[in-house]
Amino acid sequence: MPNDPSNIAALIARFLKERGVERIFGLCGGHIQPIWDAAARIGIPIIDVRDERAAVHMAQAHSDLTGQTGVAMVTAGPGLTNAITGIANAHVARTPVLIISGVPPRPQESKGALQELPQADIVRPITRYARTVRSAQDVLPALAEAMAAAEGYTSDPGPAYIDFPTDLLREATNSEHINEGHFQGEPPIEQAIDTAAIRRAADLLWSARRPVVISGRGARGAGAEMSQILEALGALYLDTSESRGVLPDDHPASVPAMRGAAMRDADLVLTIGRKLDFQLGYGSAAVFPNARFVRLGQHDSEVRGNRPADVELQGPVKAALRAILADGQARFPATDAEWVEKLKAENTERRERLRQTMRDAESGSDGLMHPLRLMGAIQDALAPDAIVIADGGDTLSFARIGLSGEKYLDPGALGCLGVGVPFGIAASLAYPDRQVVVVSGDGSFGFNAIELDTCMRHGARPVFIVVNNSGWNIERYDQIVTYDGNIVGSELPGSDYTRLAMAFGMHSERVADPAELPAALQRAFEHAPALLDVLVTRDAPSPDARSGLAWVPDTQPLSTWDEAEKRLAGDQDG
Repeated sequence: MPNDPSNIAALIARFLKERGVERIFGLCGGHIQPIWDAAARIGIPIIDVRDERAAVHMAQAHSDLTGQTGVAMVTAGPGLTNAITGIANAHVARTPVLIISGVPPRPQESKGALQELPQADIVRPITRYARTVRSAQDVLPALAEAMAAAEGYTSDPGPAYIDFPTDLLREATNSEHINEGHFQGEPPIEQAIDTAAIRRAADLLWSARRPVVISGRGARGAGAEMSQILEALGALYLDTSESRGVLPDDHPASVPAMRGAAMRDADLVLTIGRKLDFQLGYGSAAVFPNARFVRLGQHDSEVRGNRPADVELQGPVKAALRAILADGQARFPATDAEWVEKLKAENTERRERLRQTMRDAESGSDGLMHPLRLMGAIQDALAPDAIVIADGGDTLSFARIGLSGEKYLDPGALGCLGVGVPFGIAASLAYPDRQVVVVSGDGSFGFNAIELDTCMRHGARPVFIVVNNSGWNIERYDQIVTYDGNIVGSELPGSDYTRLAMAFGMHSERVADPAELPAALQRAFEHAPALLDVLVTRDAPSPDARSGLAWVPDTQPLSTWDEAEKRLAGDQDG
């Protein structure tokens, strides 16, 4: 029977339940229906979406916010191919996500069956594990291995993929198929800490004049230890989007407005759980001209790649930070207090100027408000424990400098537009009593706008704010500046997105006057889920637009870094 409680599908559902899976995000289909049914019967809530990409985005957000492995279930063929963008984003973000799918029954394999594709082969380059399981005795071992791979036991954490022929799902189980140990989670990863490397790291840190600490995904959960290191050294701190919230935005060591100066002046950089990717100029000497590096992380990518460190520390982050602190606590740091205080003062001044700009930014020639006016009004309306999600090109650039929350998510290093709506739904379901705000450009909102239907059906309560400048404005600006004003495919019609929200029964308002924002935001939070369609000018280029990000420079992501890199290469050639 399809709903037989002793079949393989039921065994898979039991595995997920005993591994603590709180909900499954997915879209139903015949190839996975046996697992879908079994999971629902065993009491795992299923959040059914309108597109499989959104399901994986939701699983990623659930994982990033809760620390649990997110689970998405998608059907065969186009179900899997629709999910690939979400899988790729989780791959680049290094987020633990388990994707479960189905394939045609084994007797139909290689005969041109409905929705037949080499699914595991397709996703293998962007997953930590990819396998089609064809025998009952392999089901639990493969699930356990997939979960371990997703959680980072074999390499970096990230998405793991597993699928099953549908006839196998209907097959009866017996005692030979079950080892109770597979239902248990993996033990914590234990790695020996190299005491000699700890000593070398402490030597460099306590002798540095201008130490800067930069955090990444691997620093999550180590906020207390990071704060202690910063205080002991008197160092400066820079977070990145993947570690926002590990330390509060107002931490006394934090100087986000002086990021460029801190990176340029630092003579010692301690990275914690952070890859040296494009957001950190690949660690290049053109961006960090004076720095030595101590790289600390749990996984290979966090301690190696792009720039060799003077000290590499691979192991449990919290334990390593405690060991470094213990080694250095009897010493007096050599930190240049005058330099530290100077950058802190300039950071405070710039942040205050930004706040003033957010209050007073002038409207554009079209009479519409500056995006920073909107960001200022949103920030004023946020609760202390708000979860903030930013999505878009120009909008993300403005939000990155203008918004902060106790938890924060954005498209990440893949630049995957469209995550806002599904991220917001997953965040609200995980934290139903907290304020969840999604700030999305009108272009990026369109990718998953249909998921407003999912939001309403499942009782999520985020507030969606569409920053409507009628365009893909970062590209539009680039076309004006770089391509002689040849504007092609970068303008949108300024659609009224409130009508879409109303179609699903959601509270929605359109706002054009900045004076109306505070009251509109208050009503939105009171009637959440809600959508505000806010008209802003496209005359205001964002910081990322001005930096040349859209132009895609040859050697570095930003124009200023690209120029510095080329100068450095010229000096070395000379």
